[in-house]
Amino acid sequence: MQAQEPDDSAIAALVAETTRQAEATVPSPAAVESLPLFNRELSWLEFNRRVLAEADDANVPLLERVKFLSICANNLDEFFMIRVGALRDVVAAIAETPTADLEQLDAIRHKSRRLLDHIYRCLSEGLVPPLRKENIRIERVADLGKRERGLIEEYFTRNVEPILTPLAVDPSHPFPFIANLALNLGILLESPRGEVHFVILKIPESLPRFITVGEKWRYVLVEDVISSHIGRFFPGMRLRRSAPFRVIRNSDISIKEDDVQDLLKSMESELRRRERQEIVWLEIESTADESLVQLLTKSTASRANEVFLAPGPLKLGDVKQLYDEIDVPALKDKPFNPRIPAQLATSEDIFSIIRRGDFLLHRPYESFTTVIELVQTAAEDPDVVAIKQTLYRTDVGSPIVEALATAASLGKQVTAVVELQARFDEKKNISWAKQLEQAGVQVVYGLFGMKTHCKACLVIRREGRELRRYVHLSTGNYNALTARIYNDIDFFTCDPDFGADTAQLMNLLTGFSTAGVQELIDAQPLEMKWHDFVVAPMDYHRWTLDMIARETSNAKEGKPARIVAKMNALVDATVIAALYRASRAGVKIQLIVRGICCLVPGLQGFSESIEVISIVDRFLEHSRIFRFENGGKPEFYISSGDWMPRNFYRRVETTWPVRSEPLVRRLEDRILPVSLADNAKSWVLRSDGKYERRKTDGPAVRSQETFIAIARAEAVTLGPYEEIVRKPGSFRRKAKKKKKDR
Repeated sequence: MQAQEPDDSAIAALVAETTRQAEATVPSPAAVESLPLFNRELSWLEFNRRVLAEADDANVPLLERVKFLSICANNLDEFFMIRVGALRDVVAAIAETPTADLEQLDAIRHKSRRLLDHIYRCLSEGLVPPLRKENIRIERVADLGKRERGLIEEYFTRNVEPILTPLAVDPSHPFPFIANLALNLGILLESPRGEVHFVILKIPESLPRFITVGEKWRYVLVEDVISSHIGRFFPGMRLRRSAPFRVIRNSDISIKEDDVQDLLKSMESELRRRERQEIVWLEIESTADESLVQLLTKSTASRANEVFLAPGPLKLGDVKQLYDEIDVPALKDKPFNPRIPAQLATSEDIFSIIRRGDFLLHRPYESFTTVIELVQTAAEDPDVVAIKQTLYRTDVGSPIVEALATAASLGKQVTAVVELQARFDEKKNISWAKQLEQAGVQVVYGLFGMKTHCKACLVIRREGRELRRYVHLSTGNYNALTARIYNDIDFFTCDPDFGADTAQLMNLLTGFSTAGVQELIDAQPLEMKWHDFVVAPMDYHRWTLDMIARETSNAKEGKPARIVAKMNALVDATVIAALYRASRAGVKIQLIVRGICCLVPGLQGFSESIEVISIVDRFLEHSRIFRFENGGKPEFYISSGDWMPRNFYRRVETTWPVRSEPLVRRLEDRILPVSLADNAKSWVLRSDGKYERRKTDGPAVRSQETFIAIARAEAVTLGPYEEIVRKPGSFRRKAKKKKKDR
């Protein structure tokens, strides 16, 4: 029986009712306080410390360590912009601020300072000395020889000086607006009469942060170059002191329901407002004297506990430039090109392969090009009549976006559900969404108040007298760049029930996307049936609790009971409470949680049978996989969403079962066991909230390297990844030839 496709008001009513029911299950503050839980923000800082540990590890190739330092620094910037910014908003909105909120902010700032100190110590003591041994040097302009200073002066004159604009600060010139994350110089000058003048100079983002000096891999910082030539702008003045500084602004976006007439215009307006939000963190290089620090602190309206004096260069995320520019294979991980599974190395078209049976891709070990080929083939196949796809984050010049535009130009019915609220990708998404509209694609701009986070593509193809639905679902984005560095699962099927569920999901996303929150709240509930999908915000939270409760009941009855769950974050208090109950009943629970984990493992009376590990390695662990023992008949599910309140209540997510025997065996015998066995790049969460490297007496198991070895052994090598991405179907012909040659 086909699933019914409800109308707009019915869908709106369903979401309103299920969201209301789900949120009603959230424990009261008193109930949450009684649960042993780690603080979410402090847990995230612990995760970033694990990222930094890769930069500290001498066993990691040197330039990979530089990359991890960059990732850690960028992560911390985002943490201040979003999490600290949101917490400050909460504190500011409450007239009598609870002591707990203030204490949390103080704890976050304290721990962030310690992490920043660790980052700079890692740079100066852990990275700079071995980089020098490899003749990779970051010099000061003052220490250069005469010839090198001449080269720098020439570079400054030609490439830097023309685009600089010093801004005086005096009674006639108020303190200028300081852009979020931008690098600036604060300059104190003294006139011949002894008067002190204050000048701000923004360093253009178009300039490289590291400027080469003569020899290969010898660099100076752009702010040092500018500071060394600042006298050109102020003849007759004496430079007393200059120091780099930058601000981090609250970048959390909040669109009010009453303001929304057009989500696209509202988002564009909110992005402009975000650029001018309040400052939550001020960083000044420690070379600044006290008077300059006080002047910058006062001028930016920063509090003393929000100022950090950095013992080195600011904005350390920019060290990624060194990783990108220096091509020394010995200083990086061994290169790996994603493989095409041998089962796909055939001359058959992608639709014929899917009809043979469901299959999985395990990214980045297996190539994203199969996903691209599905959309590109669908765009050009005369039998395909419609394509419907969600787009959360994608890459510049995306072959997926190009294929959708091509399909529309060929007269196919093409619908793209574009999430405008994908954090920090908003501007990019707005840009290419407009391009899709101009190409004739029906673009739906997500749902107000709820992010469309599920990843789904539905292709409708005429075959004989029938229409067949082909479905792709994923834990990761339709992004060819991140597909090479994120660990994700792709699922392909033409199962009629999956097709019906995906069609219903797309109708849900497009059918009430313009409805406001109040309309949803006032609407009447309607029951919606799904064949296989578990969909947030309607069912995901309830389903998760039901599955845990089933294992709990089985354990009490003496049946086999076990839960294995791999995800990015575990935060929801009711789910954690259910896991505690399951543990007390005797359920063995193994959790692979990359980032935030608020559950306390190994705690007497709560979680003795719960183990939590985190894997941090060259690829970002991003997939969500759940295994429930089910009394000896294990069930497997894959999901786009973590176990967090936002994924349960404020995002559209999909969770789906894996029933095909070959795929079940792959998850059961390979993917989950290898991840659980990792003892080289995994960390164990202790009951005190600290993580420690996993220890073992047996042989070392590095899960990601194991998956690479498996992919190499079982798949076909096709050559440069970038070439394959752009040529739909070409890899299939190459694969067939290589397989024949073997």
